[in-house]
Amino acid sequence: MIDWSTLHDAYGPAHAIPGLLDRAIGRDQEAIDGLWGRLCHQGTITPGSIAALPQLADIAKTEGAGDWALDLAGAIAGGLLQPHGADEEVTRRAATLSELRALAAARLRSGLTGKMYLSRLRAMLAFDGQPLWFEALDDFTDSFVTVACPHCDAPVTIAIGDYGCYSSIRDWNLGDVHQVPLRPAIPHELTGTGRMLHETAVRDGQQRLAWGLTHLFGQAECPGCGSVFGIADEHAATNAPAPWDFALAEAAGAGR
Repeated sequence: MIDWSTLHDAYGPAHAIPGLLDRAIGRDQEAIDGLWGRLCHQGTITPGSIAALPQLADIAKTEGAGDWALDLAGAIAGGLLQPHGADEEVTRRAATLSELRALAAARLRSGLTGKMYLSRLRAMLAFDGQPLWFEALDDFTDSFVTVACPHCDAPVTIAIGDYGCYSSIRDWNLGDVHQVPLRPAIPHELTGTGRMLHETAVRDGQQRLAWGLTHLFGQAECPGCGSVFGIADEHAATNAPAPWDFALAEAAGAGR
């Protein structure tokens, strides 16, 4: 049983959360909006957010009524690397996160709108302990990431979208100068997360997403020194924490 009086949410004491969860089960939109505001206000995660995950998972299992709960839980999981002061609580929620990951994967299917499909795919990555790609993945309409060249350490802007697919050295007065076309990956040569994401997008007819992924997990040339590097590798080297090991986390929690 959760003692909500000892927890806080984005607005302060979390005593309102149980009542909001009870109302939200019946798809009370005011309650759902209240939960989003308190549990994931502008992406901010608190101990109350983490404590709510098991109940959100239970609601997400409800046929026809749980999609909002799955999306909210995904947003919470996507922010778990923020300082939130509840690392032990995250460890205890490892089984819940694994369960939510399976739910998100089961609800990925063809026929979803691009926005909804992307939201569900990002949630799956967050539950899978990959918040880096939760943050990096978008619809590739106007996508930009910055990585450090592994050879000369220059800040290289990577663009993927309607304005082009290129690497550049960004000048805030002149714009993206010296644009060099990206070298997209050959789909069957993708590995790891890139391969999983691309195969899933192709399976479900998400052609734009699959196209963007070949670029995100492809190669770029540094406009400064001319060296070629893997975009995803350098993005991960700069930003990625150690991946969560749910099996290890569950064992640690059992030992407490």
